[in-house]
Amino acid sequence: MHELVQTVLNSDEKTALRQVIDALSALEKRYFLRNEISQAFADYCQHSQKPAYFFHSSSIGKLIHYTHEIILEEEYTWFILRPRIGSQEVWRLGGNMSGFEAMTPQALLDARDRLVNRFQPQILEIDFSPFYHGYPRISDPRNIGQGLGFLNRYLCTQVLTDPQYWLELLFDVLHRRSYNGVPLLLGDRIVSVIQLAKQVKQALSFLNERPPNEPYEKFRLDLQELGFEAGWGNTASRVRETLELLDRLIVTPEPAILEAFVSRVPSVFRVVLVSIHGWISQEGALGRPETTGQVIYVLEQARNLENKLQEEIKLAGLDVLGIKPQVIILTRLIPNCEGTLCNLRIEKVDSTENAWILRVPFAEFNPNVTQNWISKYEIWPYLETFALDAEKELLAQFGDRPDLIIGNYSDGNLVAFLLARRLKVTQCNIAHSLEKPKNLFSNLYWQNLEEKYHFSAQYTADIIGMNAADFIITSTYQEIVGTPDTVGQYESYKCFTMPELYHVVDGIDLFSPKFNTVAPGVNEKIFFSYNQIQDRDITVSRRVQDLLFTSEDPQILGQLENQSKRPIFAVGAMTPLDNLAGLAECFGKSQQLQERCNLIILTDKLHPHEAVNSEEAGEIERLHKIINEYNLHGHIRWVGIHLPITDLGEAYRVIADFAGIFVHFARFEAFGRTILEAMSSGLPTFATQFGGSLEIIEDGENGFHLNPTDLEGTAKKILNFVDQCNAYLEHWDKISEWAIQHIRNKYNWQLHSKQLLLLAKIYSFWNFVNQESGEARSRYLESLFHLLYKPRAEKILEQHMQR
Repeated sequence: MHELVQTVLNSDEKTALRQVIDALSALEKRYFLRNEISQAFADYCQHSQKPAYFFHSSSIGKLIHYTHEIILEEEYTWFILRPRIGSQEVWRLGGNMSGFEAMTPQALLDARDRLVNRFQPQILEIDFSPFYHGYPRISDPRNIGQGLGFLNRYLCTQVLTDPQYWLELLFDVLHRRSYNGVPLLLGDRIVSVIQLAKQVKQALSFLNERPPNEPYEKFRLDLQELGFEAGWGNTASRVRETLELLDRLIVTPEPAILEAFVSRVPSVFRVVLVSIHGWISQEGALGRPETTGQVIYVLEQARNLENKLQEEIKLAGLDVLGIKPQVIILTRLIPNCEGTLCNLRIEKVDSTENAWILRVPFAEFNPNVTQNWISKYEIWPYLETFALDAEKELLAQFGDRPDLIIGNYSDGNLVAFLLARRLKVTQCNIAHSLEKPKNLFSNLYWQNLEEKYHFSAQYTADIIGMNAADFIITSTYQEIVGTPDTVGQYESYKCFTMPELYHVVDGIDLFSPKFNTVAPGVNEKIFFSYNQIQDRDITVSRRVQDLLFTSEDPQILGQLENQSKRPIFAVGAMTPLDNLAGLAECFGKSQQLQERCNLIILTDKLHPHEAVNSEEAGEIERLHKIINEYNLHGHIRWVGIHLPITDLGEAYRVIADFAGIFVHFARFEAFGRTILEAMSSGLPTFATQFGGSLEIIEDGENGFHLNPTDLEGTAKKILNFVDQCNAYLEHWDKISEWAIQHIRNKYNWQLHSKQLLLLAKIYSFWNFVNQESGEARSRYLESLFHLLYKPRAEKILEQHMQR
């Protein structure tokens, strides 16, 4: 980057750079983001009548393209450059347009503190980089999020480097496998790697003489004589295949062989899914608006994990020992449960044999607070005692330690850290949605927001949780490191300041193999294609159609003048982020859209007095105002009723019956559960280009990307599709079918569960190999928890005690 900048400073383009900086200075701001910087440069080019190549291809054009932030100080201009995905550089330009020099992250954080007049010469610095030294690290940004494959290759390389050491580790891991004290895989008759290699050959010779489909029970004693216990397979052919993989792994280790072998080795039987604040039940309590997606995700994950574990146990031949998987969703018990089942200690997960919702109450402190639902922003004081109490309950319920703990969201990930640390169990984290990148500058102005949002506790918990995790699951690549033009959610934790509290110099290694992209699925029993007529309930369909189009109710606003117009359908919560009011404004500003389409909005609220906070009330009022301002009566229908999930599935299909479309107009979407639901149901889908939908949808192929800040552009894009459908009747059918097939093939829970369990096995083995390195990091995390997190949480508790 230095050469690029010097090229600018040593040429006529220096004048252009000076004028762009002067233009930014005139805006009476000192902190500028990428869009503002790009716009200032575009305005300069237009005003100066520069040719098109100058904006895109000149040296200054390239510099501006790489610039994601600019900070103006009296003497200096700071440039935060992003020359490639996942990497940032800090440069400072002198006031006389000279002296362009690389700066440290520490210097940048000091500059940000000065910007808000909260600079301290001495401040705590959090730096995780020493704990990743010596760890395997991905070099190509394109491979970020593919940690499993990278780690497999790395482990196989290590076997070739020091085969005896690594084979002894493999032997040790296999020899330790047991369930409730019963040995699995290897018995005491095999005491070394040399003997294992020899006995594998004998076992293969023995198995080659058995009928392929002969059940394991018939030759179980013969294998035990050779030193092999249960767990290799349920038939002679299955056992032979698994032992052949082990034989090949001993002789010629290759990544594909290692993955195939590990996937067959039984090592996960008990799984905990931690979801603390979710308001989790199955009857009328699929989360609050802020947690609905997470709750649906966790319930589906539990069902499918149990199915996959049952399948693996049977294939391993362990059902003969009476082994059954156990899956527990760990959440909080809420005494004042508002008519739901959230006050029951335990509840069985529907359509499972041994998956349960286990609810543990918060220690009371002030019952006026702890006996009620607590927002995700307020939950922090109770997590440590919850984790201690939950540990006892889990051990009692399982009868032993779990094999895997999966945290969900910031609070669940912190509890997963506390439990995994005490129980010495593999920990997986799933963020779902990190608050910091959603709330711009919230870390910089955290003190102004602390009373309402308590971001100091949450962001500290995030840093602890993501670094404690043995592996992290994300739904998309961009969740980790964004795109060439946008910073990823995890990337936003790389380097940031909480002024007067601490500096995060290096908060997370984005190139660590702990990151894995594993997309969730969609419940195909609920969200299936509209053309599966035989699976649809005609009574439910008629009821939902009446609700969406004709019936009158105090919770429904608007009657459609012409129901034959193509419906535009939107589902979401009444929050500024979901931006349903923005969609209504887009619709209101386009007379052509109103002539061709109706807008149908489905939310859980209609009136401001129903809102749970001022932000929600403001968004409800905004939508009412837009409807009146653009006189949308007769063209819009707003259903403010929380539908049961089965009715929601039918709602998508009813819209598809009318050849409608689905629009997801959020300002930002971490992933997009409703996008999957709509596409799976057969609705052509238009979704925000900011977030996970960039990877779900292939623009123009199986759906369309929208810019929710460009109302005119959005209207044109929808109109173009509608006009094509009107001109070519098969166009809607084509996009609909492509959407269905795309979701069916890529986003299903069977694939998710298979990959998740494989990750748990590989990373458990990796933990065993790197015990000493991991311990140092864990000690550091414990210090941050006790010295930083707990004091922040205690301040929240002081407020709660006064209620």
